[in-house]
Amino acid sequence: MDAAPILSQIAELLARHGLEVVMIGNAAAALQGAPVTTIDIDFLFRKTPANLKKLKAIAAELEAVILAPYYPVSGLFRVSRDTDSLQLDFMSVVDGVRSFEGLRKRAMPVPFGGSRILVAALADIIKSKKAAGRPRDLAVLEVLEKTLEQTADRTQGKAGSSPERD
Repeated sequence: MDAAPILSQIAELLARHGLEVVMIGNAAAALQGAPVTTIDIDFLFRKTPANLKKLKAIAAELEAVILAPYYPVSGLFRVSRDTDSLQLDFMSVVDGVRSFEGLRKRAMPVPFGGSRILVAALADIIKSKKAAGRPRDLAVLEVLEKTLEQTADRTQGKAGSSPERD
């Protein structure tokens, strides 16, 4: 399945409505080369009345519904669309992430269509999964850490290369 069209649509809606988010979780890790799968796309956002209004507008344009969390203190808002099983999770709190600002500063912009989505750094995703400690998060840690290591090796290789050697 090619996720680019839906990610382009989501990026455009986020930009148009001004909802500041950072993608985190397996979808964000996959965008950085990790061989992982997921059924949803997770985002960290600030839970304010204005942002909840923006989230409702985005859900309406997607012809989706917002499911309130079973436990209101969780700060999770799930945007769900039955026609294609689209599932977007917007969280105000993510285990292992101290602040939205810090996560955003370390995130990288990934272009989709004419817009972009900020994607959490792989190191932050790993930290979050370790802090959550759920079996499904712990199960992917080795893969994510290996991907991070390989990414670092490639980056160091590029930095250490010279025109004469390449």
